[in-house]
Amino acid sequence: MSLILTQTDTTVGFLSQDGSLLSKIKGRESGKPFLKVFASLADLQTSLRVPIRYRRTVRHARKTTFVIKNQAVRYINDGIHSRLIQKYGWLYSTSANESGKEYDRDFCIAHSDIRIEDRRGFFPTEPSSIYRLTSTQYQKLR
Repeated sequence: MSLILTQTDTTVGFLSQDGSLLSKIKGRESGKPFLKVFASLADLQTSLRVPIRYRRTVRHARKTTFVIKNQAVRYINDGIHSRLIQKYGWLYSTSANESGKEYDRDFCIAHSDIRIEDRRGFFPTEPSSIYRLTSTQYQKLR
C-alpha cells in the first residue's frame, strides 16, 4: 500500500491502509493505534458497532473523531477527502509530520508516494474534536 499525502478534512495528513508504514515514516511507536477514517456508514458499521443512541451524532458530525471500544474512527461524507476514502473503503489517517514535531512540507513530500493537492495547497489547521462513546456515556477528550 502506498502512502498518500493530502489535505484532509482537518489538516495535512498521511493516509494508508498500512499502519506499520505510517509508524515507520512518522518515527512513532508501532503499538500506538491510528485513526481509521470511513466515507461510508456501512463500512464503519462492519468495522465496529456504534452505540445506537449515538448513530445520528456520528452521521452528522463534522471534523470530529470518536473513540469507540478504544478505536478512533471518523466518518467523512463530503469533499475530495471523502471521495478518496471511498476508493479504498477505509484508510488510516495521521497528521503529516514526524512524531512530536511541527508540519514540514519537505518532509511530507519526501516520504509520500502519492500527493493530492488542490489549488489551496497544503496547510496545517486545527485538529478534530475527540469524543469517547460508550453505550451510556459521551465524553469530550479534546
